[in-house]
Amino acid sequence: MAGFKSILACDVGNSRITLGSVIDEKVVHRRDVPIGQFDLLADALEETLSKCKSPVGIAACSVQPEYFSMLESVIQDKLRQRILLIGRDLPLPMKTAVNEPERVGTDRLCSAAMAYHRLGAACVVADFGTAITIDCVNDEGIFLGGAILPGLKMSVDALASGTALLPRVQLEKPDWVIGTDTRRAIIAGVISAARGALRWLTEAYATELGHWPEVIVTGGDAELVVEDLQDIVHAVVPDLCLMGVALAASGRQGRENSLSTPPDDNDD
Repeated sequence: MAGFKSILACDVGNSRITLGSVIDEKVVHRRDVPIGQFDLLADALEETLSKCKSPVGIAACSVQPEYFSMLESVIQDKLRQRILLIGRDLPLPMKTAVNEPERVGTDRLCSAAMAYHRLGAACVVADFGTAITIDCVNDEGIFLGGAILPGLKMSVDALASGTALLPRVQLEKPDWVIGTDTRRAIIAGVISAARGALRWLTEAYATELGHWPEVIVTGGDAELVVEDLQDIVHAVVPDLCLMGVALAASGRQGRENSLSTPPDDNDD
């Protein structure tokens, strides 16, 4: 896709399809289509495409084959264009040192590739979404693997469905340490567990690497987790995966300036 001025990047996840107009490695417009609201998909695609500069390439990463097939059909029927899928039509965006690279979620690889592309050094990439992934890339830009654990909402739902008396609570950023009622105790426990996992794994990865890596955080629940972790978190980048999809589509690799949070959706 080297000849395209912009990329319509798609991230097909477990809870939503995220679309982004990516120009010069910046997401200038983003739309989320929640699972179960696919009637909004065609309009969301047309709106996102309108924010791109022509000519436009369309690329995606996906962890949900069924939802990707729906997206591909809409793009072919409504936009009359072809979507290129990373891992099928496009190569994986970075080298790996895992046993089965084809089984690693391409969203993880896209986020890791983008983080390394900007930093040019070893990094930890944590995605706090439906599931939590905390991955490690070494100084040579090789994806080493990482850890997968339940996301915040999944943990809350598991407590409610797996016990007789614990309620299903609404997550919020806690301003307390000790939970003085059941709701607060659950919120404190779930979020503290995620914070602890990020801190502990980063320290463990640093031991393996031989030095401290930069930590890049993304995902819908990132802001709930990064509180009190400013000492280890380098940047929170909500659209890291979309930027990585566009990077993979362009085939570019390299080292650039330090990573910073991309502009707001309305910044054209």
